[in-house]
Amino acid sequence: MMTHAAYDCDVLVIGGGIVGLSTAYALTQTAPGTRVTVLEKEWGPARHQTGRNSGVIHSGIYYRPGSLKARYAVRGAAEMVDFCAEYGIPHAVTGKLIVATERSELPRLHALVQRGREHGLPVRELGPSGIAEYEPQVRGLAAIRVGTTGVCDFKAVAERLAAEVRGAGGLIRFGAEVTAIDRRPWGVAVRTADGRVVRARVLVNCAGLHCDRVARLAGDEPGMRIVPFRGEYYELTRPELVRGLVYPVPDPAFPFLGVHLTRGHDGGVHVGPNAVPALAREGYGWPVVRPRELADTLTWPGSWQIARRHWRYGAGEVHRSLSRSAFTAAVRRLLPEVTEDDLRPAPSGVRAQAVLRDGTLVDDFLIREAPHTVHVLNAPSPAATASLPIGREVARRALLRAQGTGWKPPAVESGHCV
Repeated sequence: MMTHAAYDCDVLVIGGGIVGLSTAYALTQTAPGTRVTVLEKEWGPARHQTGRNSGVIHSGIYYRPGSLKARYAVRGAAEMVDFCAEYGIPHAVTGKLIVATERSELPRLHALVQRGREHGLPVRELGPSGIAEYEPQVRGLAAIRVGTTGVCDFKAVAERLAAEVRGAGGLIRFGAEVTAIDRRPWGVAVRTADGRVVRARVLVNCAGLHCDRVARLAGDEPGMRIVPFRGEYYELTRPELVRGLVYPVPDPAFPFLGVHLTRGHDGGVHVGPNAVPALAREGYGWPVVRPRELADTLTWPGSWQIARRHWRYGAGEVHRSLSRSAFTAAVRRLLPEVTEDDLRPAPSGVRAQAVLRDGTLVDDFLIREAPHTVHVLNAPSPAATASLPIGREVARRALLRAQGTGWKPPAVESGHCV
């Protein structure tokens, strides 16, 4: 058994997005004195999923009762608002409309009403005149208003979490890409691209778009692969057309919410996203192709199962990606007045979607454990909303793993990573 001094830290977190930083924050808050290090390959926090989403604090209404997404989103939304208020981070609780534009969507809309009430959310049913009361330019047959939905600056949240981790003695290393993981009886040793080695009692994998690759580096077969889907956004040049947040009724067969309208904390209105296959893990545009990563996707049997089952849906998404007129037509279902000239391209994001071998799109958050290791293997939207409770759960598991290496409670043993 290694001595305490031989470890560089107690818990090593890979990934400086909002989930990794929330986990590090939870470790420092719930077990003060725990030595924490975060490794992030980019030169700053929140460069991928966290910093490229629509900034919505989700209510949790979409998610199956009892699921981790439902439990953590409902709880996390309230906690995120409180966190933003405490630290002066831009945010607003705006509420949102979910609008049915076709009769075939009405049963699904009613099901969302029932689900929202199961979650204890404030849900109000609206007819066309009620829709106009909130959103004069939006058209629909019926809608529901969910009062707890909001918006915030998730990148600023991640930066605040990083500052809190550092303030509690934790170490965050940017530009530290993990290239090798050696798991031993005493814990793990991780090597970064610059040749440095970090020894820890427990490894936490919050690598997002690369979480399956990190799991395999650790010697674990995760039973899934990350299949990246790019979400393309536009910015509305006439933001006065939209007062708040407007969503279509989602298709329950897919984990995507459809093209929606989001007035952000800065007053701008984003439109999107669609969902098209990305040709790289960080493929934020069609020209970005990384052959090795693309081959990883194409050789996974689940990718072909998705293509066979959902090719019509996928073809429509690709068409809307390549044709602004097609994208505009999708938006006009909710906002008839919008024109192509009203849409200005905005930065895209990539969703890290876990896919099983049989082609199942993993719907819930997925956290798995192995010796000296906790892997977060599926944490797309609403992970930013739910990041504080997710971080606490991952931290709880990591601390239990650390005890198996002879680690003593922080009240007895304290210190900082160096």
